[in-house]
Amino acid sequence: MTTRRKAVILFSCCLSLLIVSMDATIVNVAIPSIRTDLDATPAQIQWVIDIYTLVLASLLMLAGATGDRLGRRRVFQTGLTLFALGSLACSLAPTIEMLIAARFLQAVGGSMLNPVALSIISQIFTKPVERARALGVWGGVVGISMALGPIVGGLLIDTIGWRSVFWINLPICAAALVLTAVFVPESRSATMRNVDLVGQGLAILFLFGTVYTLIEGPVLGWGHPRVVGTAVAAAVAFVAFLAYESRRVDPFLDLRFFRSIPFATATINAVSAFAAWGAFLFMMSLYLQGERGYSAMHTGLIYLPIAIGALVFSPLSGRLVGRYGARPSLVTAGVLIATAAGMLTALDAATPVWWLLMVFAVFGIGFSMINAPITNAAVSGMPTDRAGAASAVTSTSRQVGVSIGVALCGSVAGSALAQGGNDFATAARPLWFICIVLGLLVVVMGLWSTSARGLRSAERLAPLILDERGEVPVVR
Repeated sequence: MTTRRKAVILFSCCLSLLIVSMDATIVNVAIPSIRTDLDATPAQIQWVIDIYTLVLASLLMLAGATGDRLGRRRVFQTGLTLFALGSLACSLAPTIEMLIAARFLQAVGGSMLNPVALSIISQIFTKPVERARALGVWGGVVGISMALGPIVGGLLIDTIGWRSVFWINLPICAAALVLTAVFVPESRSATMRNVDLVGQGLAILFLFGTVYTLIEGPVLGWGHPRVVGTAVAAAVAFVAFLAYESRRVDPFLDLRFFRSIPFATATINAVSAFAAWGAFLFMMSLYLQGERGYSAMHTGLIYLPIAIGALVFSPLSGRLVGRYGARPSLVTAGVLIATAAGMLTALDAATPVWWLLMVFAVFGIGFSMINAPITNAAVSGMPTDRAGAASAVTSTSRQVGVSIGVALCGSVAGSALAQGGNDFATAARPLWFICIVLGLLVVVMGLWSTSARGLRSAERLAPLILDERGEVPVVR
């Protein structure tokens, strides 16, 4: 295959990453406008974000397996088509309920994009050096999307309206579809694992039940029969999931992974950091446009330090992990997230813009430092044929974290969402204290996972999970 064709394939895969990553910031900037235009309740606004992240979390691992089984190009094209149709439906939604339903469809398509695109890249770029370069470009697109999302979103919202933030996905999806059809060869996995539909279903019930309880509890009342019933159903689904997966030969989630302290703590860190991240993006958009009265464009500009953090410190964190291990990056990330959350407790209606920019910069740098060590810790000591599955669990955990973070906004700072106005910052303060705890938890988990005991637990895991030949190639 020629170098030019490989470059075009990488470009088409990166287009899918661009729209999925940009969605995280661009929709959050549009939340105040959506709430006003569609007369949405606080709970409904939370569902606009959480229905997307929950579906994404629920289907990521299944989408990767489906691509291996049915063909990566076919599944990738299906994902692009569904994402485009979902985006179009979002832009045309006449009610908040229709918007939430359209976001569901958009997420189904989105779940088929990044895991399958990464699989395509791994099949096309087979040499270690060229694969490393391709993944470096892939990582750089995340920073670019974080930079473009808030600014482009703010400009579109101020000049055209919030519906236009979904239109931007359509030409990108169309370009990716054409390039994929022309340049990307079809490929399938030679060996395929069975699909664990029961385990998948139980996991989805648990995730949706937990988030539903957190979002609807403050609205309906924590003692409401529907809230209590959903919470009980989520707990039962979780227990059933553990029991079923522990007995299955080829489980949806191999519970033995959690015997590795680095893997278990990587999952905790992913949920913790991304919960703080989800809460931060959601609440700060409402604060800036609600309490402060800034325009969507002004809000997008204040978000810009996050992008600078991603562009500069994400690759720096990767180099630190490669040279010194995961501890420096994890500890730095946790400390900075906790520091930024502490700075947020001092917010009020007159906080100067320079202070806001500092908060966004500190939070952005801390968050940018977390991804590389999480992925590294998750696969450390894993047999090579299970490293992909371990990495997929942390990717899922990231989306679960965002869902929980947004749900906590209503549970902990519900009065801020309900009233807005000049008391917003004060009502949101308990949420920032929780984010401080989440940041400190990342620090503690980072120290534990990189301790001598943690590293020994990872080394003991591989012999428990043998490949078919009884050999144990391990990720170092």
